[in-house]
Amino acid sequence: MENRVIITCAVTGSIHTPTMSPHLPYTPDDIADQAVAAAEAGASILHLHARNPKTGQPTPDPDVFMQFLPKIRQRCDAVINITTGGSSLMTLEQRLAAPLQIKPEMASLNMGSMNFGLFPLKERYDNWQFEWEEKLLDATKSTVFQNTFNDIEEIFESLGSGCGTRFEFECYDVGHIQTLAFYLRRGLIKEPLFVQFVLGVLGGIDASPQSLMHMKATADRLLGTQYRFSVLAAGKMQIPLATIGAILGGNVRVGLEDSLLISKDQLAVSNAEQVQKIRRIVEELGYQVATPDEARSMLQLKGAAEVAL
Repeated sequence: MENRVIITCAVTGSIHTPTMSPHLPYTPDDIADQAVAAAEAGASILHLHARNPKTGQPTPDPDVFMQFLPKIRQRCDAVINITTGGSSLMTLEQRLAAPLQIKPEMASLNMGSMNFGLFPLKERYDNWQFEWEEKLLDATKSTVFQNTFNDIEEIFESLGSGCGTRFEFECYDVGHIQTLAFYLRRGLIKEPLFVQFVLGVLGGIDASPQSLMHMKATADRLLGTQYRFSVLAAGKMQIPLATIGAILGGNVRVGLEDSLLISKDQLAVSNAEQVQKIRRIVEELGYQVATPDEARSMLQLKGAAEVAL
């Protein structure tokens, strides 16, 4: 398994809005179709958010999740990974509603509270498709994404211990790695940890090779051999930093949640296009792309049969 690279695809997220790309999926059918196509292209993990089917606005509603998750499960064997992040405008109760109902194999977990600044994105657009888009971006200038120690421990208890879900630990800065190491020492989480280095979000560490190396050095020092890492870089640095991550022995994450581009100033036409590109790079570097079952084995997941779908 040491030569295997797990590709995660973050299909839609809650950062980008419909005005920014006509290719961003937000109806249940589009999310399902793009997720399945990404899996067929080589993604073994699908990181999923839900959106209002009429407006594309991020929603934590479990009923909306259930409009596309069963379709994905019926059509492919990829690991379903449900966000516990949602957006900074959602409460913890709202963010946990869908994962606690569905009990997925994996869920994302932001390892701390942070300023999550999306507001600079609005400077690039003049005419908005929906009224909520500009308002949501503006709101990130005055709100904090909250995941306190109590919040994190509640997620460990209710979703981890209670549902057998393992986590994609999203670390937006080195302080988040410190928090992860604290809980590992306390025995609240067990190896192997799947640590997602998140670079390029305003309020977190920047998307640069130097920052990636600093994140990895910190994780190596604090987590030792008890973790596997993956690299997520926002915007134009998505593919370059994912490539460096693979060279360093890590895994990779792509998808329209993290970047709308396929190359400089060119919009990706689908999630699958990004997966295909990083797969070509990974294989040309001499690695093999992990299948869903190989990813399950590497991360010690409970299996698709234990998910409430």
